[in-house]
Amino acid sequence: MQLSNNIRAFRKEHSLTQEQLAQALGLTTGAVYKWEAGLSTPDISLIVELADFFDTSVDVLLGYEVKNNKWEAAAERLKDFLYHKDERGFVEADKLLIRYPNCFEIVYRSADLYWVFGFMHHDHKLLRRSIELMERARLLINQNTDPEINELSITYSIAKAYSAIGENEKAADLFKHNNPHGVHNDYIGYILGTACNCPDEAAYYLSRALLCCISSLVRITIGYFNVYIQKQDFLSAAGIVQLALHFFTELKEPGQNSYLDKASTQLYVYLAQAQVELGNMSEAKESLCVARNLANQFDQASDCNGSGLRFAFSNKRVTAFDDMGDTAAEVILNVLKTCKNETLTALWREVTEDQ
Repeated sequence: MQLSNNIRAFRKEHSLTQEQLAQALGLTTGAVYKWEAGLSTPDISLIVELADFFDTSVDVLLGYEVKNNKWEAAAERLKDFLYHKDERGFVEADKLLIRYPNCFEIVYRSADLYWVFGFMHHDHKLLRRSIELMERARLLINQNTDPEINELSITYSIAKAYSAIGENEKAADLFKHNNPHGVHNDYIGYILGTACNCPDEAAYYLSRALLCCISSLVRITIGYFNVYIQKQDFLSAAGIVQLALHFFTELKEPGQNSYLDKASTQLYVYLAQAQVELGNMSEAKESLCVARNLANQFDQASDCNGSGLRFAFSNKRVTAFDDMGDTAAEVILNVLKTCKNETLTALWREVTEDQ
């Protein structure tokens, strides 16, 4: 169809009718009509004559694009196939794997393609092919230049593939033996709890994952808060803090002291800063009062061992550490110092004088 469209386009570009083009080539008008309608194709000698007549190349007339098969460009094509969820990528991947069997980028991107489609369609054959290619990519990891890909991330994909094909014990074991700083605690707990009938062991890993989630949420919230403050989007700054505080409220055991109180103290001061920027002085003062009360409550019976949290339990001792200050009261002063907001600091003085 590209040839028929191109003949029509070149004819019109040269301001010719079908009859005029036919006369120039010594043919009937019907022949040109059939070419442009896709009903017939000119033989090779006429294609060459057409290209010469239109002052173009045969490749352009045919609509043929020379494909860049250097591994860098080929790897980018594999990424595009994955992004567009185009299963034609399998044909391309298999050709490239023959051409570049020891190129990390080609092997890894092909493995990724098989992994995603295998996972989406519950296709065990595709997933096993993905595992095979991921194992090969792991041997070629010294070629990798992408900081987001390493041996740990490849192992993660292999373990998830094993889980997806129902080999859950193998997946859990692979995660356990490649779990620095508990980065895979959530997935281990998920597999043990949903597929391996190990509720107690699952609860241990899930609890550790939940504690890590809390620390991550605090960092994410404060990071977002500062981004929005710099962009002067104070409504979003308040919103992200309120979202985290709501999560902490639901996570805390009612009536019990918890490390969450210290973290919440910090967030309430940030919330007050956003409210000051929005001109909501009464709300800001109320947030500072809550921060003060939480700090007093926590400092009277500080608890950093993970108790007081719903859903979290462990048979091992855990202790939370932070650099916010030894006491929750210090946390407030340190945040005020960081904010450098005179109105907020003055409002805090009012709150402490009221107390």
